[in-house]
Order: sequence, then C-alpha cells, then structure tokens
Amino acid sequence: MRRSVDADSALIVADQVTVAYGVDPVIVAIDLTIERGDMVGIVGPSGSGKTTLLKALLGGISPRSGSVTRRSDLTVGFVPQVERIDWNFPVTVAECVGMARASGFRAPWISKRERVEIDAVLDRLGLHDLGSRHIRNLSGGQQQRVFLARALFTGAEIIFLDEPTSGLDVKTRHEVLHLLADLNADGVTVVLSTHDLNGIATHLPTIVCLNKTVIGAGSPEDVLVPDVLERTYGSPMQILEHGGMRVVVDAGPNASVLPFQREVGA
Repeated sequence: MRRSVDADSALIVADQVTVAYGVDPVIVAIDLTIERGDMVGIVGPSGSGKTTLLKALLGGISPRSGSVTRRSDLTVGFVPQVERIDWNFPVTVAECVGMARASGFRAPWISKRERVEIDAVLDRLGLHDLGSRHIRNLSGGQQQRVFLARALFTGAEIIFLDEPTSGLDVKTRHEVLHLLADLNADGVTVVLSTHDLNGIATHLPTIVCLNKTVIGAGSPEDVLVPDVLERTYGSPMQILEHGGMRVVVDAGPNASVLPFQREVGA
C-alpha cells in the first residue's frame, strides 16, 4: 500500500519486505505504510501470512529482503490471540495489566501511582469494577479488553492485534470492534489481522487484502470487490446487498455465505 504521506505522520514503512521461515517465503514484496491515526485491517485466509506480517512490522522477525522502518521513538503495544493465553495464571485483572510495565521482580511490584493509572485504563475500557477479579473468571470480550488495557498501560501510540475477534460471538465481536474504533478516534493507531470478513466494512476505514503478497489495499468500497476477494481467498466471490446488509458469497462449487454488516451511510 504505497501512498504519498507526510514524513512526520508515517509510523512504520515496509518496503518490498519478504519473510521466510525456511526455503519458501511466507510473505513476498510487501509495501505498506502505517500512518499516525490509521485504523487498518489485514484480511486473508488462514496461512496467508497475516501474523507474519504483523511480526515483521513489530520488529519480531527480520526480513529476508526489503526493510521495515519504524519511527525511532515509537511506542508499540501488541494484543495476542486470546486462545494462546494461559488464563489459569494466578493473577488478577489489575495485576495482569501492571505486568505489562514491570521489569524484573519488585515487591510490591505495583506502586500506588501505577495502581491509579491502572484504574484509569480499566475505567476507560469498561473494566473499572473488575480489577480484583481473577483473569480466568472473565468473558471472552472482557479478556480481550484486559489485553487492550495492557497495551494502553504501556503508553502505546500504535496497537497491533492478532485476530482480536477470533472465538467471540457476534455481539461481542462488534463490541470489540466498536471499542477499537473509539480508541482510534482518541488518537491510537490500530492495526489488526483477521480471517473473518464479518464487520470489517462497518468498522475499518482501510483494508489490506493479503495472500502472501498484497492483493489490494484501500477503502472497503475499493477493496471488497469480487476480483480482489477471489484472488485473496482463492474462490469466486460475489457481493450482494439487501436491506442495508452486505453479503460476500462464495460462488465456487462448495459455496458458502459470509455475511458482514454495513451500516448505511457509514
């Protein structure tokens, strides 16, 4: 996704980035610019390289070729897939958030000042009355909010999320995406990956369709079109609209329907 940007607004720039874990590359020749204030969704099927691209942008993986440039003073937060978290680890919500800033063992490891800051972050995310609750006793949406709170507690200017709506029911999925939109409106840059098109058109102003390389990037109106979706997901796609509902239809022999809500006028 190449575009003319102000150098001061560019947070991360990927230039012809190729990453491989072995012989075969996982992502190839990626051009992508993340600007301050962006809200970007990286969509594609399983195995398309979404998580690898996030790791490359975060600096967790070195490209085989190409480069990733991050602003030198950039503060970054990362929210992993909730399925990969050990929710039986013996900590409360407040302690889990505080651990994001802890370095080494301190006793008591959360200071009074940090506890005030944690309370403020939890209140911002609608978790103000859950600080003393064990993390295992949370709903899926609350668990996702806890890790968003961890990212915000570090003072992150940009937050990366790997499949933040995976495993959530439809109502909770929309709540999480609306929360991300609210954080973005408050000035937090958001980059997330997902294989699920549900809700993307409504909530994300910018979409990157990925299948090893960038197939298309831009607004939902420009990107969620049959040609781009077919090349991304490897199956013929049709776009249907009825009563304010936009539906992506797999037109292949094993056709399925992938609905996603679009708010009229959004």
